Amino acid sequence: MSHPSSPTPPGAGESSYDLIDPGALWAILNLPQGITFLDLGCGQGNYSLAAAALIGPTGVVYAVDLWEEGLAALKERAALEGRANLKPLAAGAGQVPMESRSVDVGLMATVLHDLVEAGTAAGALAEVSRVIKAEGRLAIVEFAKIDGPPGPPRHIRLDPTEVEAIVAPHGFARQQTVKLGPYNYLITFGKISNGPIT
Repeated sequence: MSHPSSPTPPGAGESSYDLIDPGALWAILNLPQGITFLDLGCGQGNYSLAAAALIGPTGVVYAVDLWEEGLAALKERAALEGRANLKPLAAGAGQVPMESRSVDVGLMATVLHDLVEAGTAAGALAEVSRVIKAEGRLAIVEFAKIDGPPGPPRHIRLDPTEVEAIVAPHGFARQQTVKLGPYNYLITFGKISNGPIT
């Protein structure tokens, strides 16, 4: 018996991980062993797998995406790599199936522009704010606002000022902005309140 496939979110099957400088990303995030890490809109899960290796077996990575076929493939890859600490979860960004204040570090890698385009960014960021601990951090990777591939059309891309304006009202303060190569940048945020701020 065949089952209908899950909806394919924008950008499913593509990964910005191959475009960035992963060494720079992980050096900046400096993930301690044993933390809880959320990769929201994980897609293929390349960021999730790398994070799972860095935080070690006492930590856990929740890889959340609507793309069930991608999550199934990620589960297989995690098993092959011995990453029992990677937990794929099928869910939308606006309904993260996790306890409040349970995440040390959240990551949204080239996801925010799609959420803004779909009109769902506020709901997703409210969920991110809910699940990240009071002292937690949020990392956003986005495409630089330049013309041409790789990445989405320029009019969909977000510059760092736009990202900060979208994220800050949900209880986060920008910490730093860093280029991750010719196409992408990283913005890190610290949790300052249980947001949203009105």
